Amino acid sequence: MKIILVVIDGLGDEAIPGLGKRTPLEAAKTPNLDFLANNGVCGQVKPFIFSWQKYPTSDTCHLALFGYPPKKYYLGRGVYETAGIGMEMKEGDVAFRVNFGTVNQKLKVVDRRAGRIENTESLIKALAGLELEGVRFLIKKSGGHRAGLILRSKNRKLLSSKISDGDPKEIGLRVKKITSLDNSRGARFTANVLNKFLGKAHQILKNQPLNKKRIKNGLLPANYLLIRGPGKMRKTPPFSERYHLKPAFIAAGGLYRGIARILGMTEIKVKGANGLVSTNLKGKFWKAKKAVKQYNFIFLHIKAADNLAEDGDFAAKKKFIEKIDKNLKEFKNIKGVLIVITGDHSTCSLLKKHCNFPNPLLIYGAKNEGRKEGFSEKACQRGKLGKFPQIELMPKILNYARRMDSRNSK
Repeated sequence: MKIILVVIDGLGDEAIPGLGKRTPLEAAKTPNLDFLANNGVCGQVKPFIFSWQKYPTSDTCHLALFGYPPKKYYLGRGVYETAGIGMEMKEGDVAFRVNFGTVNQKLKVVDRRAGRIENTESLIKALAGLELEGVRFLIKKSGGHRAGLILRSKNRKLLSSKISDGDPKEIGLRVKKITSLDNSRGARFTANVLNKFLGKAHQILKNQPLNKKRIKNGLLPANYLLIRGPGKMRKTPPFSERYHLKPAFIAAGGLYRGIARILGMTEIKVKGANGLVSTNLKGKFWKAKKAVKQYNFIFLHIKAADNLAEDGDFAAKKKFIEKIDKNLKEFKNIKGVLIVITGDHSTCSLLKKHCNFPNPLLIYGAKNEGRKEGFSEKACQRGKLGKFPQIELMPKILNYARRMDSRNSK
């Protein structure tokens, strides 16, 4: 049994007048995707969404794609982001996503990204090793203005992720005081010690030579840590034990790498791979094709379609899908490998954000549906697989992989 799961982030979209009332996928020229769809089976996948959410999110959608019910296994965005940048976490750690931001004297946000500062190494070093009330604060640089933050205590039960964000997510608003979201001792303690840490960090950052130099040069200082997405580390059953498969992954974004690492997948690195339009797609597909000799489940993530839709650039999204398709020819002649292609959620180019439309899905390698409509949202509505919840995808993949093995053994 060998499986390659390709997740094109934000693949689905809405009909766009500028594309003749077609989606970017419908408007794109995709001969290779069409070949796989026409010689496989298709359907639609409904993205997972919590009852309190308005739109689906990438973290919970990926957990659902891998067959892990988010209601049971979701750890919080901070855990996956910090794991994604290589921070080692222990049971009971509480983790956050961090922006180096700029605030004024009244602690009102001037810029959530401190002018998109890049060189934060000296600021990270100045904050390293801080400890308050028995809690160690571990911080590591991520891309650009971002970082990861971990709170660690010898008492695993002391810390709680049931606390609020500190990032108001809008310019001109005062940074938020961290508050407990329940009445537990752990939540109250964690909120209190975090507020003390953020205040101390602010004082340290204000006095850093780099920030003084930036102010002198007319640049915004990175003088505050805007934190969000708290999560608490606990063990998640490894993918290998859950499915008796040897998994690996190819992904550039920290979130996707983090989720895969938490699930125990082995990373396959590809030179030039990133979350941008310039990512090395040829290298990603080639490495995935090569990796099936060593692994029998490969998760291949492609990011930029989501970013382009969030920018409202539907024309560029269409072109990027065509670029994916061009490089997908690596997979057309793979034998004995089940190819699965879908998205994590749809991202609507006119709304410029995630949306609730289902994602198209194709499964190639086990059965020929006998269709000739190609691969698109509209075509997949008529696919044999129908429309089903994201959490049901892995069982379907495994079922078709078994069929493929059975057919090949005859």
